[in-house]
Amino acid sequence: MCPRALARAFVVTIGLLAASAPPAPAQTTSKDVTQKASETGQAIKEYTVEKKDEAVAHAKKATADLEAKIKELEAQASKQTGELKAKSQAQIKDLKAKRAKASEKVTELSRATTASWDKAKEGFANAYRDLAVAYDKAVAEFKK
Repeated sequence: MCPRALARAFVVTIGLLAASAPPAPAQTTSKDVTQKASETGQAIKEYTVEKKDEAVAHAKKATADLEAKIKELEAQASKQTGELKAKSQAQIKDLKAKRAKASEKVTELSRATTASWDKAKEGFANAYRDLAVAYDKAVAEFKK
C-alpha cells in the first residue's frame, strides 16, 4: 500500500472511531441535582418497612453522591481569594452541616422500627431535600 493510501486509510479509521465513540458525559447541573433530590425523596417515601435495607442503601448512595459534589465545590472554593473565598467557605460549612443532618437521618432510617418507619422516611426526605436545595444555591453562587 502506498503512503498516500495508507494515510487516507488512517484518516478514515480515525474518523470512524470518532463517530462511533460515545458522547462525553454531560456535566451535572444544579437542576439535575434538584430533580434527583425530588426523585430520591419520593423513592424513599415509597419504600415499605419490609424494604428497609433497600431504602437505606438508596439513601446512603444519594447522600454519598452529593458528598462528592460538595467536595468538588470545596476544591473550587479553595482556589478563590478574598471575600469570595470567605463566602464560599461559609456555604461549604452550611452544606457540610446539612450533609451531616442527612447522614444522621440515614442512620435513623436504618434503625427505624415498624412504628417509626414513616417518620424516619419523612425525616430523611426532608433533610436530603434541604441539602440538595443548599447545594443548588451554592452552585449558583459559585457561577457568579
